[in-house]
Amino acid sequence: MPELPEVETTLRGIAPFVEGARIDRINIRERRLRSPVPLSFADSVGGKTVGKMSRRAKYLLMPIGNGHMLWHLGMSGSLRLVKPDAPLKKHDHIELGMSSGWCLRYHDPRRFGFVDFIAGPPNDDKRLALLGPEPLSEAFSGDHLYLASRNRKIAVKAFIMENATVVGVGNIYATEALYAAGIDPRRAAGRISRERYWRLAEAIKTVLAAAIEQGGTTLRDFVSGQGEPGYFAQRLNAYGRAGAACRHCDTTLRHVVIGQRATVYCPKCQR
Repeated sequence: MPELPEVETTLRGIAPFVEGARIDRINIRERRLRSPVPLSFADSVGGKTVGKMSRRAKYLLMPIGNGHMLWHLGMSGSLRLVKPDAPLKKHDHIELGMSSGWCLRYHDPRRFGFVDFIAGPPNDDKRLALLGPEPLSEAFSGDHLYLASRNRKIAVKAFIMENATVVGVGNIYATEALYAAGIDPRRAAGRISRERYWRLAEAIKTVLAAAIEQGGTTLRDFVSGQGEPGYFAQRLNAYGRAGAACRHCDTTLRHVVIGQRATVYCPKCQR
């Protein structure tokens, strides 16, 4: 599933080619996504000029006219820039022809993503209104994690994956951040000290920033906005390495399931 770094990579890849461009052509080949493409979508965005794009959690926001296009890539979705004469692929469901000479195509084999049009301020939308702070912002810190975790019995890994706690920390990066911070992912969130939460907050920032810099994590379906895969998987220390030796102490990494998600940790380094 594309996580925050993959979505940020997509944003950075497509923004220079669509910002300031007018949407001249709309081709909706399949409306049956996770949420059906609204029947009014073409009328809402057609002929409009795209403003400065942004990201909120794993959502992409594309200002246009009196509102915003809201994109979510789901589990296998991607937004790619192609030339107008590029052959359509089987799962290219939406195509926006831009005045810049590029086409923006939404590709999604599993159809778990969606696009919608929001009229008015995006933060009023119920999908965005209750989200926690961005992990790379000043609003996110060890103090924030410590205060939000008091009396919480939930495992710390599940805690930092809650969107109300902090947005965009998915399975891969939660696993890596906890490994970097030396915290057992099974430990109850409410039983972790303020000092250790500061260490975890910094690890989350570092891991996410490194992944964004390298273009995201190579997953089965993910590519950036220009069709390039991510490369952060080359540096993963824990995720996907169950049964391998810890890179720091040579202890065999263990696999557990937390919140129905696969989790890998070092029983010696993570306490």
